[in-house]
Amino acid sequence: MYVILVYDIGEKRVGKMLKLCRKYLNWIQNSVFEGDITEVKLEELKIKARKLMNEETDSLILFKSRDEKWLYKEVIGMERNTLGNII
Repeated sequence: MYVILVYDIGEKRVGKMLKLCRKYLNWIQNSVFEGDITEVKLEELKIKARKLMNEETDSLILFKSRDEKWLYKEVIGMERNTLGNII
């Protein structure tokens, strides 16, 4: 499945959340990630994220799609991290 993940985490925990999300998805902008991920890996990510979060003050939002081709992405201005082919 294709996922866009957005988080708003307290300043003291933001670095740990950034490192966690980079293990599973591609960083595209401050606190925003995207990429293909399996259901199992997504559940693993959510479990680990909950351990870092204070659910009363922090948030993590997931947008899910069956495939990237069903999502139109338009970037206006500088794209911070282009996802090109890596050889």
